[in-house]
Amino acid sequence: MKLEKDKRWKWPAENMREWTDDELASSEREFTQQLLRLRFQLAGGQGDVLPVIRQLRKGIARVQTVRRQRTLEARAKAQG
Repeated sequence: MKLEKDKRWKWPAENMREWTDDELASSEREFTQQLLRLRFQLAGGQGDVLPVIRQLRKGIARVQTVRRQRTLEARAKAQG
C-alpha cells in the first residue's frame, strides 16, 4: 500500500467527530500499525518517510482527542 496516496490520517477533527466509536478505534489501530511500518522503513535508511510519520502521529492524536472528548461529555451527562 502506498501511504502517500492514502492520506486518511489527515482528516480534520471536525470530520472525525462524525465517526462512530468503532470507526475511531479501528482508525487509531490502523494509524498505529502504519506508523510502526514507517518507523522500520526509517530505521532501514529511507529518509523520505519522516513527513508521513509526522502526519500519522497528528492523526493518532486527533483520534485520541475526539475519543477523550466523548468520554468527558458522557461523564458530564451522567453526573447531571
